[in-house]
Amino acid sequence: MSQEVLLGAYVFILAIFVGFEVIARVPSILHTPLMSATNAIHGIVLLGAMLIAGAAKTPFMQAIAFVAVILGAANVFGGFVVTDRMLEMFKKKAAPPVEKPE
Repeated sequence: MSQEVLLGAYVFILAIFVGFEVIARVPSILHTPLMSATNAIHGIVLLGAMLIAGAAKTPFMQAIAFVAVILGAANVFGGFVVTDRMLEMFKKKAAPPVEKPE
């Protein structure tokens, strides 16, 4: 195994631990603004995955890049769905119509 692959795996594992610790400590009132900001970041990640997919030369790299694009797209769209659902919680519900007695 080359040094580059080993270093990449090391950084990936550290990023998982750091990401989990950061997200676990966010108060629930801040989730909606943070989700909106991270959707923009995930859009950049998706763009990067598409650029890598376009530059891939071997079939293995093309397959990995394709998986990265699929997972990145799912992350972006899922983030928007979660943000939309969270914003729905803050909308006022319409009062039911009052029936007039006859």
